[in-house]
Amino acid sequence: MTRVKRVQFYEVWMPLKAGFRTSFGETRLRPAIIVGVEDESGTVGWGEIVAGEGPWYSYETVWTAWHIALDFLVKMIPEDGDPEKFIASAERVRGHNMAKAGIEMALWDLKARLEGVPLYRLIGGVRREVRVGVSIGIKDSVEELLEAIAYYLDQGYARIKIKIAPGWDLEVVDRVRKEYPDIPLQVDANAAYTLLDGPRLKKLDDYDLLMIEQPFHYSDLLEHADFQSMIKTPLCLDESIKSHREAVAALRLDSARIINIKPGRVGGIIESLRIHDIWSMKAHRPVWIGGMLETGVGRGHLVALATLPGVAYPSDISASDRYYEEDIVDEPWKLQPGSKLVAPDKPGIGVEVDYDKLVKHSKRTKEVRLH
Repeated sequence: MTRVKRVQFYEVWMPLKAGFRTSFGETRLRPAIIVGVEDESGTVGWGEIVAGEGPWYSYETVWTAWHIALDFLVKMIPEDGDPEKFIASAERVRGHNMAKAGIEMALWDLKARLEGVPLYRLIGGVRREVRVGVSIGIKDSVEELLEAIAYYLDQGYARIKIKIAPGWDLEVVDRVRKEYPDIPLQVDANAAYTLLDGPRLKKLDDYDLLMIEQPFHYSDLLEHADFQSMIKTPLCLDESIKSHREAVAALRLDSARIINIKPGRVGGIIESLRIHDIWSMKAHRPVWIGGMLETGVGRGHLVALATLPGVAYPSDISASDRYYEEDIVDEPWKLQPGSKLVAPDKPGIGVEVDYDKLVKHSKRTKEVRLH
């Protein structure tokens, strides 16, 4: 049995290659907290807390996550590092899913490394190659957006997702579809609309979209259910699904046909597996894995989850160079032919942290010794 010896926290601020704009605002410098859990053999498992700079996508921020992780959650890590025991203890803390997820994922990576198996196999993955797409933020002009789409198609991405918001929706989608009538295309509103916008959004049915992601309030299920009954395009829920409980409610209400699972949003790998099993294995509805501008550490966990059998759409797990000039792992994630990433056949998430780059991008660090 292993014995967890210490936990290291690194608050990194990663400069993006270009600003990423959604209905929340624009991000140019991406914060995250990298978590390293080390056992007595010196083996380290890595996770990433994806809380951002402001409480826009979630109430969690990099500062609240630092506080909750160090003052509460780190004390709940069991001596043997079992991620299921940790999550059971962390249930005492209401919310703060991103802080929980970063620690839990580090424990999963440690467990897989100690057992000598790739993480994707340990959690029930069925394939090494995973289909991925690219998410493109709101641009200053449609011409700039079309240029970005052309660039990413040339890079090899087969599925395109564009952000929409009031004033940047139908006309934009119309232009994109006229320019690219056959590409797999979906839109993401990040909760920017209300049901009163339904008649306008219903016109999106004319554009053969894969899905419309989270058009309404970030905790809503009822308006989404009403709107899904009015349109043929599948709705996809993101922010509204914070745990498997909301996934069950969404099924009962028929709020959507697809779920975007983000482990940071729902609290980690265990909760992601619960949602996957309920939505896909039992209800036979598709899921895909969403991203939050993760570094190569968090991206490794996303790739592992994307190997699950119920992941039926391309996931938002772009290559490292989509966002960063320099990643903090030794082997940055690279796009493979066929718009795919490949889960490494190495123990754990399959990549190692580059300590020099990790320290270079860290604003503060903290080590906590345990047991």
